Amino acid sequence: MAETLAARPAAIDPNVVPRPYPSRTDPLPKGRFTPSAEWLGGLMANKYPDIVAHSMEVVELFDSHTTKLRVAVDWNGAGKAAGLPRNLCIKSNWSGLFGNVDIHALEARFYHFLTDKMTATTATCYYADWDDDGTGQGVIVLEDLIDRGGKFGHSTQHAGIDGVASGLADVAKLHAGLWDSPLITPEAAPWLPTSMDVPVDYDQVRIMWEWIEKNLEDPNFRAIAPKHYLDDPRRVERAYDRLVTFERNFQSPYCVILGDCHQGNTYILPDGERMWLDWQLGRRGHPWRDLTYFTVGSLTIEERRQSHRDLLAHYRDCLIKEGATNVIGLDEIWDQMRRWVMYGIQAWVANMDHWGQNGLPMNERFFTAGEDLGTWALLGE
Repeated sequence: MAETLAARPAAIDPNVVPRPYPSRTDPLPKGRFTPSAEWLGGLMANKYPDIVAHSMEVVELFDSHTTKLRVAVDWNGAGKAAGLPRNLCIKSNWSGLFGNVDIHALEARFYHFLTDKMTATTATCYYADWDDDGTGQGVIVLEDLIDRGGKFGHSTQHAGIDGVASGLADVAKLHAGLWDSPLITPEAAPWLPTSMDVPVDYDQVRIMWEWIEKNLEDPNFRAIAPKHYLDDPRRVERAYDRLVTFERNFQSPYCVILGDCHQGNTYILPDGERMWLDWQLGRRGHPWRDLTYFTVGSLTIEERRQSHRDLLAHYRDCLIKEGATNVIGLDEIWDQMRRWVMYGIQAWVANMDHWGQNGLPMNERFFTAGEDLGTWALLGE
């Protein structure tokens, strides 16, 4: 770890944030775990007195960085009176992976404290809870979005230039809603990390190095990666560290960012609006991280070369129309974007396809953008 990064701990320890339901005395389950109706009912009774889950059917299980369980629950009268639907999605860390990062407790805090204050559309959360013992474990119980009649996004969906423009209008709505807001200051939201100030951000390359090495063994990956990167894979670590330093020194208004803003973390409602999912990397930060990640990742290489700057101008216009003030100019946004391509490079070189998103086309898009836009040189490589 670079000394300049190790010397900067988070200003406030998020583990001091008390859990919301003191009546829960047992810790949340960790490791491989399959919830039962009894467990779910007992958990949610901390918020909804007298509820009982008579039975629960697991409709679908998906494990990646986290565990997502779609379930159908038969509630008693108290549960129905509380408005709990039959179809729900339970999300926690029961995959056996990533026990060393505080992403599950963070997402629970995000739904508990902040989503009702945002203007962007988010999933309805019926229960959010976390352990405050430093383990980073958390659990959320959400609506089953399939009932909304839309469709889940995927990183490799072809939205086209017009579809990306529509998505960027929704990104602008997300960012403008709490733009420079007193609700997201460290004093008002001590649990909310600042972008690039926590190890999950500034140490992301080192945390994920095991999977980066696996991809370096894949001949399909090596066929699309730049030779200079294959010759010296640690270049991504050095360049990323410089991006971290640049971001920490940059002064402009903060907003709420998704932190992992690609199409695969969206749900497209029947009217076309994108709902933002997966707040495990939600941050107080500058919007260029989300903007670059979504735009470069959603466009084909040819589409990006044709329309990238126009789309950034469109986003800026939407951001201002949504109420954001003191927004930097288009040339400065372009300069930010050229650097932030490195965030996408380091994220996708560590992706494993069995986590649910196809990495090869995304790697090709970000690697090519890095070459086209001089990202490596701009970050000292």
